[in-house]
Amino acid sequence: MVHAGLDHVQLSFQDVDEAAANQWAGTRAHAHKLNLAALVRRHRIGFTVNVVVHRNNLDRLERMIAMAEELRADKLEIANVQYYGWALRNRRTLLPTREQLRASLATIAAAQERLRGSLRLDYVLPDYYAKYPKPCMGGWGRSLMLMDPAGFCMPCHAAGAIAGMRFDSARDRSLAWIWQQSEAFNKFRGQDWMQEPCRSCDRRELDFGGCRCQAFLLTGDASATDPVCSLSPRRGMVDAILAETQTMPHSPLIAAGDLVYRPDPK
Repeated sequence: MVHAGLDHVQLSFQDVDEAAANQWAGTRAHAHKLNLAALVRRHRIGFTVNVVVHRNNLDRLERMIAMAEELRADKLEIANVQYYGWALRNRRTLLPTREQLRASLATIAAAQERLRGSLRLDYVLPDYYAKYPKPCMGGWGRSLMLMDPAGFCMPCHAAGAIAGMRFDSARDRSLAWIWQQSEAFNKFRGQDWMQEPCRSCDRRELDFGGCRCQAFLLTGDASATDPVCSLSPRRGMVDAILAETQTMPHSPLIAAGDLVYRPDPK
C-alpha cells in the first residue's frame, strides 16, 4: 500500500486496557491494532492514533497518552463521544461528569506542553459542555460532500438522522448538480433558515447556528438553534442532561444490560 501511494494511517482505539477496548469495539481487536501500529512504524508515513473517550475510560487518559508515545505516533487525537446514532441511545452511560472533564483538560494541557515538537495532541470536547456550538462540518453544504455505499450524497455524516430530509443519489444526478441545486445541500445554506437568536447573533458566521443534526435530535426541529449553545432558549434541556450525569457511576467494564447495542445485520 505504501508503494501505491499511501502516506498516512489513522488507527482508532477504544481504550488502553484490552478487555475494556474489546468490549467497546464489540470484537477482539485491541491486540491486532497494536500489532498493526508496529507495522505502520516500519514505514516513513504519517501515523495518527485516535482514542475515543467517554465517562468509563476518561480516567485512564494519562495511560492513553503514554500508549501513543510508545506506538511512536506523530499525532494523537483524543475524541470524546458525540451524541448521535447509537451513542445518543447510550448517552447516560457515556457522557462524562464535569469533574472528569475538568481533570482531563489539565492532563491534556500538561501533555501538550511536555510533548510539544514531538507529538501533536488534539482534544475534542463533548458538545454538551461547550458554551457555544461547533461550526457543523464548517457550515452545512459549504465544504464537504459525503457519499454512502448506496450512492446517496449528504452534507455530513449524521445528516440521515434528520427525518424528512431527501438526499439525491450520484446514480441519478451529477455531483455538480447535487452540490449546486439539490434541496438537501441548499436547505441550511446562508442565513434565511435561521431562527432567533441565531438570525441576529454576531456568531452566526462563526458557528452557523451549530449542528443541524443535534438540533433535530434534541428538539425535533432541524432549524432550531443548537441547544448546546448558551444563548439557545432550549439550553435548559442540555443542562438537565448534564445535571443527571453528575450522579451516574462509571466503570471500566459495563454490564450488557446497561448498553443498547446496534442490531447485528447478520
